[in-house]
Amino acid sequence: MMWPKLKLRSRGAAVVVSILLAVSLLNGCATGRPPQNSASRPFEFAKDTFSFSNELSWEYFFDANGKWTNRRRHPQPEYTQHCFVVAHSAKQFFKYAEFNPGAPVADEQTYRDLVHEIVFGGDLRSGDPKTTIPGYGNLKEFSRAREALLKEECGGAWRSYFQRGHWRIMLPFTRNHQEQAGEDFVRQLKQNQILVVHLVRFPQLSINHAVVLVSFRETESGIDFSIYDPNTPEEPGVLKYDRDSRTFRLPTNAYFYGGKVNVYEIYRSCFY
Repeated sequence: MMWPKLKLRSRGAAVVVSILLAVSLLNGCATGRPPQNSASRPFEFAKDTFSFSNELSWEYFFDANGKWTNRRRHPQPEYTQHCFVVAHSAKQFFKYAEFNPGAPVADEQTYRDLVHEIVFGGDLRSGDPKTTIPGYGNLKEFSRAREALLKEECGGAWRSYFQRGHWRIMLPFTRNHQEQAGEDFVRQLKQNQILVVHLVRFPQLSINHAVVLVSFRETESGIDFSIYDPNTPEEPGVLKYDRDSRTFRLPTNAYFYGGKVNVYEIYRSCFY
């Protein structure tokens, strides 16, 4: 979910509303993060990602003077502001879905019910078997054949604005916090668990985005986290962590000029 450098008032209001709604959703929530077990297999980018992207409403680029700027896309894309939705849904499918390509293809309503069960009911399970998607071999294949259905059933753009963990951006991100976050990310990835993280530079609004961490590689200076970016699903991206500065950095890409970002995990408990 990316915003241009315009309409600061409306953006500020959106953040405030998001925080208020998140707080209201937390009332009565008494459960913490459920125990996590090692997944049965590692994440496979070519199979476990959606075939479609979260499209950008704006084009971002460096102008002739080297200034990062933007302009509206024409025509306007239809599927925008869904980065949190796509990232969360990819995690849910990885955790709670299995595919049976040998089974007959089902009718549309059956698939709608199955997608809803996976995306919104998976975390409520307690040891139940995974939900089976018949007629397709993996999420990439399924989303290519049923793109419109998945876009409708995985959730609307409002879920990106009102994600329950948005309140966290109002608190400071210390270097100690970021160091601990990096260690926790590695621990989970070693267990074949994938995780959704929020990338921010608040109070700047240059980036407000969700990606999925799917693997990692130790380097001389830190850690390279391989990411599934809903904006660019064609190939893995990278989120770098530097141990000396205890800082995460995202390289320049189609929507961000590159540099330091603060990172925290979301969709991990009733508070995030």
